[in-house]
Amino acid sequence: MVASLVSSISATVSRLRAAGCVFAEDEAALLHAEARSGDHLESMIARRVAGAPLEHVLGWATFAGVRVAVTDGVFVPRHRTELLTTTARSLMPVGTVLDLCCGTGALGLVVARDHPAVRLVATDVDPRAVECARRNLASLSAAVYCGDLFEPLPQDLRGTVDLLLANVPYVPTAEIVYLPEEFRVHEARAALDGGPDGLDVLRRVAREAPAWLASGGTLLTEAGVPQLAAAREILSAAGLDPRVVTDPETETAVVAAVSPV
Repeated sequence: MVASLVSSISATVSRLRAAGCVFAEDEAALLHAEARSGDHLESMIARRVAGAPLEHVLGWATFAGVRVAVTDGVFVPRHRTELLTTTARSLMPVGTVLDLCCGTGALGLVVARDHPAVRLVATDVDPRAVECARRNLASLSAAVYCGDLFEPLPQDLRGTVDLLLANVPYVPTAEIVYLPEEFRVHEARAALDGGPDGLDVLRRVAREAPAWLASGGTLLTEAGVPQLAAAREILSAAGLDPRVVTDPETETAVVAAVSPV
């Protein structure tokens, strides 16, 4: 590596570290690799130093080993959510997968990418997220709809969903203020805010999910550990049979709720 480039990366590391970036060296390497010109590099560094999420600055994120496009304002897929995709993939192959609150479409992409015969459908209320998901899922010929939960879905999907991925927002409203600034300021509020106890959106999903699930179909959702008992009760009241899958290392919990056969 030439001395000037080493010096340039070193300067970027210093700027990022001064801005509080914990992984400044790794981030600097990514920014320099992504830069199309000196001006583009400076623009990216300035945005990151100002607090924009690295994924928004780069225009992509890595999730479960897959690179997905991410644009400004769109929820960045979290590595903790890989437990949900691991659980989902253990249930494959299936005929139909529905990804609600799909964001970038990362969950559906990871779950269905090795199963070309699967019918993959996704929805999100945010048009920016829908645009991202359509780009990320184009190779799977997935149908991505813009609208509130089940509302925009075609009626022929009712009663056919074998696997429902519902990574709904579950942060209690009062706790959003404690989230890192890059999430709280730069991601859509609707992708974070789950209402007073964080479970309002899950309640709405649970009310409608049985009509869309196939016999024996499974709904998968992520929840905070303190929310697990309430989440199970919500899903049980909807006529589903829930069980909890946990990962102590990441302190992540997924609820898998099965529709009656």
